[in-house]
Amino acid sequence: MATNEARGHVTVIGSLNMDLVARAPRLPQPGETLAGHAFAQVAGGKGGNQAVAAARLGAQVAMLGCVGADANGAQLRAGLEAEGIDCAALETSAAAPTGVALIIVDDGSQNAIVIVAGSNGEVAPDTISRHEAALAAANVVICQLETPPAAVRAALAVARRLGKTVILNPAPAAGPLPADWLPLIDYLIPNELEAAALTGLPVTSPQEAQAAARALRHAGARNVIVTIGAQGVVAALGDAEPQHFEAPRVKAVDTTAAGDTFIGGLAAQLACGVDVADAIRFAQRAAAISVTRAGAQPSIPARAEVVGA
Repeated sequence: MATNEARGHVTVIGSLNMDLVARAPRLPQPGETLAGHAFAQVAGGKGGNQAVAAARLGAQVAMLGCVGADANGAQLRAGLEAEGIDCAALETSAAAPTGVALIIVDDGSQNAIVIVAGSNGEVAPDTISRHEAALAAANVVICQLETPPAAVRAALAVARRLGKTVILNPAPAAGPLPADWLPLIDYLIPNELEAAALTGLPVTSPQEAQAAARALRHAGARNVIVTIGAQGVVAALGDAEPQHFEAPRVKAVDTTAAGDTFIGGLAAQLACGVDVADAIRFAQRAAAISVTRAGAQPSIPARAEVVGA
């Protein structure tokens, strides 16, 4: 396992949002108004969540992104800095507001999310160029798809040129990735919905996740890890047959940021040289703890909780 004395470096390129979270008995139907029973405003965004997860789970972390010159942006920046995350590459937009996510969580702990990108949409290839030093300092670089594709492509290319371990969480995914992206990625990590969007295959079981992982590897991905919620993880690593890692059994309260916790935990372990199978198991334990708590970043555990689990 990683130790506090052997902390790897992770740089996250991605989104930061203020999450507006409503809890309701169930998710509403189109045109329906439901009475909710709780509301919270918490820090989120896949980039921010993954950065916080990697930091809490043992890595030294830098965040590259963009917030607005508003109260939400100031709060998000302060929250990252309180986690010990280097925000030198976190820019502030003079025009666009900080991104927001509108989240509904039902009593079965499922969620529906609408994202308004705001300042996240201003992350560009030039942003990556200005902050190449943040990528150069990393062992592992993480990207997602909540910032513009041109910026993601630039970040993947720079990280590959610098010889870093590159993770892409293809979220949200609307269809297959550009073919020239796949050779730039070491670990492609979709959830079941994203894997289905990337491949056109159904992904509702470990067996179907294995088929999707094989298809993505055939398309050029080096390693594919498909997260399938309570059913665990399917990993197609190198030339090996896809392996199913069962999830720890817990009582879920809120699944928001479970995938981000998994990715941050995996990156933190890989950054200090942990074997990928052990890194997956560690990340699964972290994600399992996160779903027992409400909220995005508030639900992410510290490394000591996972090691002691």
